[in-house]
Order: sequence, then C-alpha cells, then structure tokens
Amino acid sequence: MSQIGTRAFAGLWSLRVLVLTNSQIQVVQPQAFFSLSFLEKLDLSWNQLTSLPADFSTSLLALRELRLQHNNLRHISGYSLEYMDNLEKLDLSYNQLVSVGPGVFRGLSRLRHLYLHNNRLTVVQQGSLDMLPGLEVLQLSNNNISRIETDALAPLYSLAVLALEGNNMHHLKFKTLISLHTTATHIQLAGNPWSCDCDLHRVFSKILYVCHLHIDDYGNVTCQEPPQLAGASLAWVDSQLCIAETATVLVITITVLVTVAAALVMAERNRQRNSGKNWDTESQNQTQSPPS
Repeated sequence: MSQIGTRAFAGLWSLRVLVLTNSQIQVVQPQAFFSLSFLEKLDLSWNQLTSLPADFSTSLLALRELRLQHNNLRHISGYSLEYMDNLEKLDLSYNQLVSVGPGVFRGLSRLRHLYLHNNRLTVVQQGSLDMLPGLEVLQLSNNNISRIETDALAPLYSLAVLALEGNNMHHLKFKTLISLHTTATHIQLAGNPWSCDCDLHRVFSKILYVCHLHIDDYGNVTCQEPPQLAGASLAWVDSQLCIAETATVLVITITVLVTVAAALVMAERNRQRNSGKNWDTESQNQTQSPPS
C-alpha cells in the first residue's frame, strides 16, 4: 500500500494497537485515523513518509506511543502533533529532519522519551523544546549539530539523559548545560570534533564540578583540533591546555610589572634630580643675597 486513505479505519473505534511497519507507505491522507480515539500505539516505522498532514493527531487523543523511525520525513509541522496530550514516547529517528522549530512539540506535555537521533539537525533552537516539562530522555546523537542555543534546554526540568555523541560540536557553552535545573542529568558528548583549547578545558572543568550534571563518556571525549592533539583524550590533555595561555599571561604580567617598576624608578630619579637642582638654586640665591 502506498498511502493511508481518508477514514481508512472507520468503524474500528475500539482498536488499541496499529502496526503498519515496512508497508511502503508514502502518504497519509487527512483524517486517515478518524474514529481511532482509543488507539494507544501507532507504528509507522520503516516506510517512505516525507511529511505528515496537519490534522494527523486530531483523532489520536489517547495515543501513548508513536513510532515514525526509518522514514524520509524532512519537516514536522507544529499542527501535526498538536492534540497528542497523552503521548509518552515519540520516535523520529533515522529520518531527514534538518530542523525542529519552536512549537513543534507544544502539545506533548506528557512526553517522556523523544528520539531524534540519526537525522540531519544542525542547531538545537531556543523554544524547540518548550512545553516538555516531563521529558526524561532526549536522544540527539548522530546528527550534524554544531550549536545549542543558550536556553534551549532550560525548560527540561525532568531530563535524565541527554545524548549528543556523534555530532559536529567544536565548542560548548557552560551556560547551555547549567541552564538544566534537574536532579541529575547524564550527558554523552563523545564522537564530536572538539577543538581542544583553554576555553573548552574551562567549560568541562566547570561541568565536572556541577553535582547534577554527569558526563558519562568523558574518558572517550577526544580532540580533533589542534592537529598536534588530534585523537588525544581531553581528560588526558586538559591540564596542559592552559599552560601556553598561562605562560603568555605571566610574560605579559611580568613585562607590565617591569615597565611599571622602571617608570617608578625613573620618576624617582627625576624627582631627586629636580629636588637637587632646586636645593642648589636656593643655596646660590642665599649666597648672592646682600646682608641686611
């Protein structure tokens, strides 16, 4: 079957589970799931879907699990998932998603597991994860993510697992992760092309001292840049990353101190020289003055 037609399941109002995997489905027509008000699990994985209709969720009010992995989805409309108030697990992995804009998941207030790994995402946008207070697992590995906007993760009060391995991250802002106000969050960051410098060392050092943030694969986080550190473990070289910068700061500090000291010495010498001249002038004036 190449498509799911309008009201294709009319009359099956008591259906609880619908599995349509590997069926070569390319299109889901509007109102395709009309009357499936009690459906709890829908599996559309391993098909050829490129989009979802705007009213996709209209009749799926009781749905708890939606599987859409291994399709060709390029875009998700904010309306497609709007009415899935009871959804707890959403799998969108292995698709072609380039971005997930603000509001896409706005209706999923009970979502606990969100799988977005193996897509083509480049940025985690601020607002894209709003209205997900109960989200516990966010799987973002194996995308092309190079940046996470500062407050993008802030709404995730219950996040326990954040998987970011295998992306395109060179740098990371401490503010991005410290915005997670959770009890405990386990983070995976290996497999990224990290640019190992003093700034990155400081970020990871701060994260490691935050009680509720745990980098599970810190020992496997490796450098790609600079070339002389390519393949080296960040945990092994992190203490050496600031040596050059520290040495530079020391040289500059010493240079400034020497310059200031030299200036003070010169100023003191000039003061003494001027004081001596003034004394000689006063002595000469007293010698040349006639007696009264």
